[in-house]
Amino acid sequence: MVRHLRAEAAAGRMLPFVIEYQGRLVGQLTVAGITWGSMCSGHVGYWVDEAVAGRGVMPTAVGLVVDHCFRTVGLHRIEVCIRPENGPSRRVVEKLGFRSEGLRPRYLHIDGAWRDHLVFALTAEEVPEGLLARWRRAREQQARRQDPSKPGNASK
Repeated sequence: MVRHLRAEAAAGRMLPFVIEYQGRLVGQLTVAGITWGSMCSGHVGYWVDEAVAGRGVMPTAVGLVVDHCFRTVGLHRIEVCIRPENGPSRRVVEKLGFRSEGLRPRYLHIDGAWRDHLVFALTAEEVPEGLLARWRRAREQQARRQDPSKPGNASK
């Protein structure tokens, strides 16, 4: 598998990443299906250890990688396809503000059957300030609304 990832990366069709948290491997994120020419897109897949789920690890990783793809690699569009029953993965793209584009019936063969997937996407124009910066700003605004005692949250 590592050999395949390296070959695809060397060919410019994939960007594999590992995710570390507090010094240990906790997940993987891959930008695959990178297409150039008039499309300039790729799709993101990821997994994270349940022990760190809910701590912002995966939204941070996806934000960093999408920013890298848009700003450094030169991609224009990123898709994330998620099985409808995968609530935690859906929450990642919802937190980050990916646009829902609908359902792809029988999209991938997983566990012996063709499985439906929901499609979420972003284009570079939708996040001119960067995806990670947009998510952080949204989190800060949400925290201020939830705790009016913090500086800058005084009632009017």
